[in-house]
Amino acid sequence: MTIFSKIVKGEIPSYKVAEDDQFYAFLDINPVAKGHTLVIPKQEIDYIFDQNDKQLAAHTLFAKRVAAAIRKAIPCKRVGVAVMGLEVPHAHIHLIPLNEESDMDFRKEHLKLTPEEMQEICQKIAAQFE
Repeated sequence: MTIFSKIVKGEIPSYKVAEDDQFYAFLDINPVAKGHTLVIPKQEIDYIFDQNDKQLAAHTLFAKRVAAAIRKAIPCKRVGVAVMGLEVPHAHIHLIPLNEESDMDFRKEHLKLTPEEMQEICQKIAAQFE
C-alpha cells in the first residue's frame, strides 16, 4: 500500500482540497510553490498511463476542476501541470501555481510552510472547488 493510499484511507493526515468517489486532491507537504497540489486516483495505480482511457480522462477532468479552484484561490498567472511518477508508485498529477516558469523547478529548495499556512491555503482552495 502506498503512502497515497494511506492518505485516501485517512491513515495519514493530509490537507484535502477536493474529493469525489474516484479522486482525491491534497496539498503537497513539500511544495515548490504555495498551493502546490497533488491529484490522485483513489484506486492504487502505479503509473498514470496504466489507467484505462476512461479513468485517465476522468483523472484529467477532475484535475482541471482542482486547477480552476487553485487559480481562484492563489494569485497566479497559470496553474502548471507535471506528471513525473517516480517519487511515489501511485499515479498523481502535480498542479502548481505559476507566476514564472521557475516556480515549477523541482530542483530548487522547496518551501517550508507552517501547519497554519498549509491549512489556510487548503481552506482557500477547497472553498473555490466546484
